[in-house]
Amino acid sequence: MNVFFEEDGGFKVGHVMSDIGTSLQIESISGKRSKIKANAVLLRFESALEQFMPTAEALAADIDPDFLWQVCGKEEFGCEEMAQEYFGHKPSPPEAAAAALRLHDAPMYFYKRGKGRYQAAPEENLKAALASIERKKREAAQMAGWVEQLKAGVMPEEMRSHRDTLLYNPDRNTLLVKACELAVAETHTALPLLFFQAGAWTNKETAQHDYHLGKFLADYFPRGRDYKGAIDGLIDTVDLDQLPIANVRAISIDDATTTEIDDAFSINHVDADHVEIGIHIAAPALYFSSDSALEKLANDRLSTVYFPGDKITMLPGDAVVHATLAEGRRCPTVSYYATFSTQTFAIEQTRSAIERVHIEKNLRIGVLETYFDEAAISNGVAEGEFGAELILLHKVAKALAARRGKNDNEQDRVDYNFDIDDGRVAISTRKRGNPVDTVVSELMIFVNSQWGKWLADNGVAAIYRVQQNMKTRMTTDALPHEGLGVPQYAWSSSPLRRYVDLVNQRQLVALIRAETLPYPKRSPVLNEIARRFDVTYDAYNEFQRNLERYWCLRYFEQEGISEFDGALIRDELVRANGLPLVVKLAKNPELPPRTPVRVQVGPLNYWDISGEFSLVVSPEST
Repeated sequence: MNVFFEEDGGFKVGHVMSDIGTSLQIESISGKRSKIKANAVLLRFESALEQFMPTAEALAADIDPDFLWQVCGKEEFGCEEMAQEYFGHKPSPPEAAAAALRLHDAPMYFYKRGKGRYQAAPEENLKAALASIERKKREAAQMAGWVEQLKAGVMPEEMRSHRDTLLYNPDRNTLLVKACELAVAETHTALPLLFFQAGAWTNKETAQHDYHLGKFLADYFPRGRDYKGAIDGLIDTVDLDQLPIANVRAISIDDATTTEIDDAFSINHVDADHVEIGIHIAAPALYFSSDSALEKLANDRLSTVYFPGDKITMLPGDAVVHATLAEGRRCPTVSYYATFSTQTFAIEQTRSAIERVHIEKNLRIGVLETYFDEAAISNGVAEGEFGAELILLHKVAKALAARRGKNDNEQDRVDYNFDIDDGRVAISTRKRGNPVDTVVSELMIFVNSQWGKWLADNGVAAIYRVQQNMKTRMTTDALPHEGLGVPQYAWSSSPLRRYVDLVNQRQLVALIRAETLPYPKRSPVLNEIARRFDVTYDAYNEFQRNLERYWCLRYFEQEGISEFDGALIRDELVRANGLPLVVKLAKNPELPPRTPVRVQVGPLNYWDISGEFSLVVSPEST
């Protein structure tokens, strides 16, 4: 005795070895023995086991499911009943099995109601299912066409306008994304490169750079990098004309490309023994309210984004123009004044003010460094513009540095400047800790620390930059910044570029004016701003580092550099000399840290900003 039975969603046959009523022990054609339940059996037959399924399958192939659906009626039925109706006589076991196979393979036409039992699908359901099948066939053909185009190096027109969405925010439920995934799987090529080969970017020279920039914008500027609204009516300068005018003339010190000039300095010789140094900070908090559209934009962006050759400002350019400390203007500022002894440079008096300050000159670092240098400091004389003032500011800065514990023997870092011109990059260095950098950095550390202390002493909530145990974070607690050696450090000196500075400036303005504070003590809003700023600021810096790495690799290709010198950090990591670049070697050279090495540059991949790097093996070492 043989049986035709249903198991695991399909049909099988086997020879019965034993039958105990509720279950059967059977042997398949292959000789495998198994136990099945009796209610899984649809048919019992005596004919040859080997030919049963091929015969049934051949008969089933000729059965039209649509015909069966039309003649079966609406009531539930068994497969043997349908076989008798179809063949016109009592069906043989293979004929009954053929009906079962066909009914089972047509789930759109027939709903399963039990072992070997079915019911015709309602007409409207069948029409919908058939329409769905046809649609899927058309979609499959369309997808196949797109895939073939991509494989042939042609960008499908339907994809061209959705390029960025497909690259950065793909919806896997769409045909376009499914086609892209299929093309990637069949070509074993990453989608950006596949698009590049298909001409998705009109400018192939900048395609890789544009890809990385586009990904960043999609993640952090989904509505675009440019401010869409007009700022007319958002800037309120009515009260600014009523601000007192400071009896000082200030200078700023910035890079040549800086447009957001946040800070400036003034010198007032009180008498022969005292000098008052003014630190004047641009005051966007006075130009627009905390509930304005400009504030919302700053709150969304949180910081200006810097990267080689470009930047995305926190505030729109038109708003920056109003508040930046441009030379020749009398600009509203929040100012901090400290009176120093000219003999010991001890601080004898401090005050804060909201006022208008005349900006005498925007000094640019590139020019300053030609005459305000170590030689000038050694001689005590700088012959260039504002030379005497700069020498005095440097003396104050050195005193402030000593007060916070900065060691003159500390190794100063190097800043790297990237000049991008028509796709070519020039990378230059500027040593930090030179006289210009000392003046700016020390006075900024001083004002941020002093204002942070003043806010904390008065119980005013603020956001602080804290460093403890080598970890840096933003918090609303006035804790030390161990790296700078100050007991508290509240960023307040760059309100045009960082949102936390703008928030702290609003608190400072309210404190100076004895007004209601925008943010009360322990404000959950401040904690949320601090948390978001930390995450976003880190992401912006990571993007800047990635593009700097991109341009370093471009520099290798541009200059034909096949080898470079560096020093081992640890394991396979090497820091290049004279470039902000760390690479990973193909294998661990098993050398101690700081070992000088020479690295060979292999193939470079601009899509993931990587390359193949290995140690140069000299003939002497082989």
